[in-house]
Amino acid sequence: MKNLLLGTISLLAVALAATHASAQDDPCGEGETVIKFSHVVAATGHPKGEAAELLAKRINEEMDGKACMQVFANSTLYDDDKVMESLLLGDVQLAAPSLSKFEAYTKKLRLYDLPFLFPTLEDANNYLASDNAKELLSALDAEGYTGLGYITSGLKQFSANKPLELPEDAAGLKFRVQTSDVAVAMIEALEASAQKLAFKEVYGALQQGVVDGQENTWCNTYTQKFFEVQDGITETNHQLLAYAVISSQDFLDGLDEDVREQFLTIVNETLAEANDNVATQEAECRKAMADAGATIRQLTDEQREAWVSTMKPVWSQFEGDIGTDVIDAAVAMNGTGTEAAAAGDAAAAAPEAAN
Repeated sequence: MKNLLLGTISLLAVALAATHASAQDDPCGEGETVIKFSHVVAATGHPKGEAAELLAKRINEEMDGKACMQVFANSTLYDDDKVMESLLLGDVQLAAPSLSKFEAYTKKLRLYDLPFLFPTLEDANNYLASDNAKELLSALDAEGYTGLGYITSGLKQFSANKPLELPEDAAGLKFRVQTSDVAVAMIEALEASAQKLAFKEVYGALQQGVVDGQENTWCNTYTQKFFEVQDGITETNHQLLAYAVISSQDFLDGLDEDVREQFLTIVNETLAEANDNVATQEAECRKAMADAGATIRQLTDEQREAWVSTMKPVWSQFEGDIGTDVIDAAVAMNGTGTEAAAAGDAAAAAPEAAN
């Protein structure tokens, strides 16, 4: 009985200590609007995680007394599958699911999963900053969400438990993909099998042989230590990984006008700054894996063309869902600088003008 009592007291002490620590870590003061930001990646060393931390820093400094932000990284609050409902319920106020999570709401965002759509990360960032890209998020309005912008995470590379140099090397393998029908079609074009798995399940699935490989950015592969249970990483740069930063209309409508305007201004400025930093972060993650002994395979021009010619034909399967005008507008912006962005917006406006 004495041991049971002592054990109970110890558990209560631990619980009280945890509660106290949580309260100390809570940046929110009395009367401030609490903004909970839930995401699934590491808090540091990852473009999305660092964007969230940068946003929280600015909110907590510049909106002190009016609003505060708490960031919940690494799926500690919700994963991307549950966070959408949680936004509408008011349990969280901000989330940044990968764009593939929005297939249930709009097929137009399948654009971003098309293989080899953007030759470089700079091309992708040019498009994501355009009016065309922002307009695509408006499709979420009918569901009670508001798209605030995008966070870029980089271009994806392939890894597997065997060397991948040509598309035929992937034949017969099982690859983890996001919940994206485009990604499934892309993997099937390689004569491989696609397995849709939650992000938090990927390391274990690779380690246990449930899947043979995965496709992800340098920083996702590094921060989640996927490279530790793979033969190597092949630098294909085959697909964009980006996230839509979303809130609920109810939350935004409930803010005082001045608070809402300041909040949205900080979000826009922070996302632009964060996306400008992604190329550097991705290069650092790539180098860190190489320094850790990971094998990184660079493709020759001929090898890369083989990957492109094998996977890019899946575009035709999804043109009807996305819209050829949307695809053409994105492709038109491939290049550098604001002139390419203006050309892309003009290309998208042309079909509307013709109508």
